[in-house]
Amino acid sequence: MTKEQNIATQEKASTHINAGEIDAAMDVLFAVDAVDHDPAPDQGPGREGFRGFFRTLTTGFPDAHLEPQTMVVDEENVAFAYTLTGTHRGEFNGVAATGKRIEVRGLQIGRFVDGQIVERWGATDEAGIMQQIGAARGADKGLVDKLKGAFN
Repeated sequence: MTKEQNIATQEKASTHINAGEIDAAMDVLFAVDAVDHDPAPDQGPGREGFRGFFRTLTTGFPDAHLEPQTMVVDEENVAFAYTLTGTHRGEFNGVAATGKRIEVRGLQIGRFVDGQIVERWGATDEAGIMQQIGAARGADKGLVDKLKGAFN
């Protein structure tokens, strides 16, 4: 596949995710046995693991929206930085809906073979999500305050 085809696949999957069409997104984007080098907690293996992760995300944040900010591509890889936004309207990682809005950054590198991701590296700022919904330990303290406390 070409760089352009891999970009088109990535963009099509993002459109499906933003529309809440998780099954369509996963079937388009990930190979059945895709390897996630940075899985979320409790994420299973392969395409089904990705499907479970995105279902968890969209259950907690039904209006979840991934907005790519910048993309770097070569013949095999699509790397992009993105912003994830949403409203906490359902359970997420054991936290009941709070109605709070989130906005976090993420980064993904996907290695494509035959038009699908076979390996993925990256992360979404899940700690930031938990802090913004009020669930993180020390959610009321900023990073600077935490660092000051660590050195006092």
